[in-house]
Amino acid sequence: MKPYSIDLREKIVEAYQQGEGSYRQKAQRFRVSLSFIQRLIPRYQKENTLEPQPIGRPTSGKLAPYKQKILQYLEDSKDC
Repeated sequence: MKPYSIDLREKIVEAYQQGEGSYRQKAQRFRVSLSFIQRLIPRYQKENTLEPQPIGRPTSGKLAPYKQKILQYLEDSKDC
């Protein structure tokens, strides 16, 4: 599922700033979920951003914390 557009997010925040109805009414008006509104408004107030959050998990693997040790082991093993 694609993130909602910045334009839609701006309209929702603008409606909030103008005091137009409750979160539930905004969700119905803009045809989005109530939980989206409940996350968008506080995030905008705290971080002042309307950019969507990344979808999914971070791409670093399970071995990322051990990268330096593995590289050092491979470097030391070249002599064999």
